[in-house]
Amino acid sequence: MDQATLKHHTDLGDVREHLIAVYARVRADLLHLPNYRIEAFTERLDRHGNDPGWEAVIAYAPDGQPIGYAYANTVEPGNRWWTRMDTPVPAEYTAKASLAIKEIGVVPPWRGQGLAQAMHDDLLRHREEGFVSLLVNPAAGDGKVQRLYEGWGYIRIGSQQPSPDSPPLACLGRPVEQP
Repeated sequence: MDQATLKHHTDLGDVREHLIAVYARVRADLLHLPNYRIEAFTERLDRHGNDPGWEAVIAYAPDGQPIGYAYANTVEPGNRWWTRMDTPVPAEYTAKASLAIKEIGVVPPWRGQGLAQAMHDDLLRHREEGFVSLLVNPAAGDGKVQRLYEGWGYIRIGSQQPSPDSPPLACLGRPVEQP
């Protein structure tokens, strides 16, 4: 991880093409599935990039190529992020604005080096929201991805299926600042 450089971005227009290119490499094995198609990601990215509090952290290799990304935005009480849940979410998550991490990804050659957590932690470092949540496919990596997030302090707070093409996803949450 010490070879990668992390940079914050708050204007999607500045990094849109980088995010799409990295996404294609990160999700290469899944691009044949409707919810993972480049077009589906681009549509979500454009929508998320216009949401309040949008911010991305992109990891760059020493040669300047983007190798990973994490992005999030603020979600207010009543946001569809919460209204799509299949069970009520603990009130502390929905009482005021919180942070929703929409995507985290690292290209295969850079996986297993702590880069995903470094981008995640860097993204949270200066956020003012009290709580953060994210969605994960419980089947991803035979549960490995969800266990990774649980190792970062996340607990399951609900589940949802954001679109008909999406698998059912677990919603995990935690305080932005860990004790």
